[in-house]
Amino acid sequence: MRVPRVAYLPDSFHEINGVAHTSRNFVAYAERHALPFLCIRAGTRPHTFEQVTELRTLELRRSRAAVRIEKDLQFDPLFFRHTSVIRRELLRFKPDLIHITGPSELGIFGAYFAWEQKIPLAASWHTNVHEYAARRLDWLTRRISKPAAASLEQRVEASSLWATTRFYSLARVLYAPNEELCRMLEQATHRPCHLMQRGVDTVQFSPEHRTRSIDDSTLVLGYVGRLSVEKNVALLARLERGLLDLGISNFRFLIVGHGNEQAGLRASLTRADFPGVLRGAELSRAYADMDLFVFPSHTDTFGNVVLEALSSGVPAVVTPGGGPKYIVRDQETGFVTSDEGFVPAIAALAENRTRLAQMRTAARAYALACSWDAVFDRVYEGYRDALPAL
Repeated sequence: MRVPRVAYLPDSFHEINGVAHTSRNFVAYAERHALPFLCIRAGTRPHTFEQVTELRTLELRRSRAAVRIEKDLQFDPLFFRHTSVIRRELLRFKPDLIHITGPSELGIFGAYFAWEQKIPLAASWHTNVHEYAARRLDWLTRRISKPAAASLEQRVEASSLWATTRFYSLARVLYAPNEELCRMLEQATHRPCHLMQRGVDTVQFSPEHRTRSIDDSTLVLGYVGRLSVEKNVALLARLERGLLDLGISNFRFLIVGHGNEQAGLRASLTRADFPGVLRGAELSRAYADMDLFVFPSHTDTFGNVVLEALSSGVPAVVTPGGGPKYIVRDQETGFVTSDEGFVPAIAALAENRTRLAQMRTAARAYALACSWDAVFDRVYEGYRDALPAL
């Protein structure tokens, strides 16, 4: 099989989220291996086209009509104004396959041009849009009875899942970050699904970046990510109260990120630092200075931040919902537990620093076995389902 020419149209690229993080590493992989690869993405720079060896990038600006979905994530209903330039670059590049990451404006364009130019389509599932849609109804559901709220959330989640899987069924081959999602997609779309997990830079995220004194006995509980309702971050305030009720007071939270729930967390947490969004060396040091990573989300499909924490030598406590449960080895590199189990898990390590040290070593060892090259090698193997003639 010759190396396919891939046109990649991701939902986001420069933002701080799992799709953007994966997309940046996918482009870096293509550049490292001199693969024929075209990345068409939205950005803040004026219309730009660049070519480095076999790698080409086309960056297009969103309009002022773009709708904010998160602080750093938008959807532009006027993106169709770029139709001609996207068509031109696709015709010039002559891809064997178009790969999209979801039902964004870029994903819609990718699906349309795959149909128009009779090119096979691949689609990777990165976000549980249906669960996000249900969680973000909290502004309404908290004003109605619990039975009515549960019924409404269930209907919204089911209808959102139906619509999203119909979109994904346009693709010939699918990708998802964990086996549970792959099985769901195969059943809903009748398309083959391959794993597209996440890798980690074990040099950037390493215990070597720790700056805290060895004499500092404070237990630093870390969180990195969006501060939004679907991340279940309200649990962090309950953790603080639960630990104090047990008489455990020698701890602090280090909460990295931003989002709509930030003000509420600032008001309810008395032992927390909020440095905002960190990047580069600052983020590396923040991870390494944590002792335990607490990630209460039930909706993440993978959990890049969990893997980055493990690589930094920081064990993690995660829920059994979503993808992080596939990263953390329960009782070895952290804990997989219900919301109610977070406080006992944290308390156990607060009182047994020897076990915490063992988990830190095991977490780092696990992360060292992960690599982005292995992740994207498997993606290219999966393209064979869509391109049997190559």
